[in-house]
Amino acid sequence: MTRSRLLSRFAKADDGQMMVEFALLVPLIFTVFLTSVEMGVYSMRQMFLDRGLDMTVRTIRLTTGDMPQHAALKTMICDNAGFLADCENTLRLEMQPVDPRGFAGLPEGADCVDVSEPVAPLRSFVPGDDHQLMILRACVKFDPVFPTTGLGFAFSKDGAGKARMVSMAAFVQEPST
Repeated sequence: MTRSRLLSRFAKADDGQMMVEFALLVPLIFTVFLTSVEMGVYSMRQMFLDRGLDMTVRTIRLTTGDMPQHAALKTMICDNAGFLADCENTLRLEMQPVDPRGFAGLPEGADCVDVSEPVAPLRSFVPGDDHQLMILRACVKFDPVFPTTGLGFAFSKDGAGKARMVSMAAFVQEPST
């Protein structure tokens, strides 16, 4: 039997043979759909985190005087971000001065909050001086929309089932005089 004849016979069949294909393809189609929804929500969260961090860094850069401390920066980022759920409790910042001639950067893994473990102290948060290059990294934890399917399943999660999102910014604080 030729291939076209076999396909036409298969397409005309109405005795339930399509149930196998339906049962195999529907989970795949739903997984792709749920993954696309998860990716859209993740992209929106990332955009809001980047926006909050950028607006806060812009404020810091243009503000002369004392550098805000960790709690004040968290509040500013969360106020500017807007869409991040439970931002005040799941956001953690790292900031340190950087030598532009001998760049070392921040440690490899971002310092993130894990609500399933006891509170850990900040890894590094050093307010800089005037004219000093600073690097600021924000890590926020979030609940995936579909944690057991597609992209939501692929996220690395902590003990509380929260995935992480990281954003970084560099700036030089203007002098206070």
